[in-house]
Amino acid sequence: MLSLESAAVIRATLPAVGGALDDITARFYGTMFAEQPQLLDGLFNRGNQASGEQRKALAGSIAAFAQALLDDPDTSPDALLSRIAHKHAALGVTEDQYTIVHKYLFRAIGDVLGEALTPEAAAAWDEVYWLMAGALIAQEARLYQKAEVDPRHPWRQWTVVERREETPDVASFLLRPADDGPLPPARAGQYVSVRVLMPDGIHQTRQYTLSSAPGDGLRRITVKRVAGVADAPEGEVSNQLHRTVRAGGELTLSAPFGDVVLDDAGTPLVLVSAGIGCTPMVAMLEHLAATASARPVLVLHADRAPADHALRTDTRRLVAQLPDARAQFWYERDADGEAGARPGLMNLEGLDLPLDADVYLCGALPFMRAVRARLLQAGIPPRRIRYEVFGPDLWLAHTEG
Repeated sequence: MLSLESAAVIRATLPAVGGALDDITARFYGTMFAEQPQLLDGLFNRGNQASGEQRKALAGSIAAFAQALLDDPDTSPDALLSRIAHKHAALGVTEDQYTIVHKYLFRAIGDVLGEALTPEAAAAWDEVYWLMAGALIAQEARLYQKAEVDPRHPWRQWTVVERREETPDVASFLLRPADDGPLPPARAGQYVSVRVLMPDGIHQTRQYTLSSAPGDGLRRITVKRVAGVADAPEGEVSNQLHRTVRAGGELTLSAPFGDVVLDDAGTPLVLVSAGIGCTPMVAMLEHLAATASARPVLVLHADRAPADHALRTDTRRLVAQLPDARAQFWYERDADGEAGARPGLMNLEGLDLPLDADVYLCGALPFMRAVRARLLQAGIPPRRIRYEVFGPDLWLAHTEG
C-alpha cells in the first residue's frame, strides 16, 4: 500500500520523473555497468543494452507501476509484475541485486533531476521502488520454490540430441538433461534461458520458448538467427548457437518459466503469430494433440514466405490431428506455393472469430499491436487476449496495454 503522503507527491512529480525516465535509466545502466561489470556476465543482455530496449522496458515498468498505485493505492501488483518476475526467475535474479539496482537507480535520478528532486520526492519514489521490489522478490521466491530452483545455482547442463535445420535462418535443438535426471515441469508456452559463453569470455543469456510439448522425454528450442540491420547489431546468442552447436554438444539452460501458458479450459482457442512467434503456438498445439483435446482451435500465422515459415510442417500435422482445428497462413511472397495460403500481410476481415475464444499472440510488437486492435474491434474482450514478447517487454512503455 502506498502511503497517502507519498501518493500525493508521486502524483505531482510523475510527469517530471516520467519525462526524464529515459535519461535516468540510460545513466543508471551506464554507471552501474562501469562500476559493476560482472553484471554483464550472464545477467544483462548486451544486445538489449545496445538497442535501448532494456532501458525502455525498465522505464515503462516503473511508470506503469507508479500509475497503478495512484489509480488504486490498495492495488495488488502481482498481475502487473508477473511477467517481470518470470523473466527474473529465468535469469536467477537474487534479492540482494535489488539493493544494487536501488543504489545506482537513485543516484541516476538525483543526477538527472538535480535540485528538482526534493527530499520529499526522493522519499516517495523510494517507497514506490521498494513496493515494486518487494512484490517482485516475493513473487520470484514463490516461483523458485515451485520450480525447486536455488537462484544462486539456476543452471543445468543439457545434451544436444539432434539439430534440425528448419529454414535457412532457423534451427531447432532437441535436448535431454546431461545428468539423465528427470525433466523439470513445464507448461506449453513457457521458455528457458540459454546461457552461452561468447568468444570474448563473457556469458550472454537469451530466452527461447520450448517449442515442443512439455510432456515428452525431450525438450526442444527453436532459434532464429538474428541478423544485424542498420544500427542494430546481430543477435549474439542466436548467431553463436547457429555457428557452434551441433549434436553431441551441451547447452546451459534454466528451468522453464513464463506466465503466458495454455490453460486447460474448454473454450475455443485462437493462436496468432508471425515469424518465429510460431514457437509457443506449436508447443500449445503439441500439448493439445498429446492430450486428445477437442477444443476448437484456429491457427493464424503470417510470414515472409513458405520457405521462411519455421515449423510449418509440424503445424500442419498437429492441426490435422485435432478434431476441430483449422489453420490460415499469409505470406508476403510465394503464397501460391502453399495450399490455401493468402498473399500479403495478415488480414482478419472475413474470418469467423469466436468471441468467447482465448487468444494468444506472439510476434514482433507492431504486429501484435495491430492484430490486438483488430481483435478488439471484432468484439473479443481484452482480458481474453494474451501476448508473449521475445526480449524486454516494451508493451508497458506505451499507453496501450
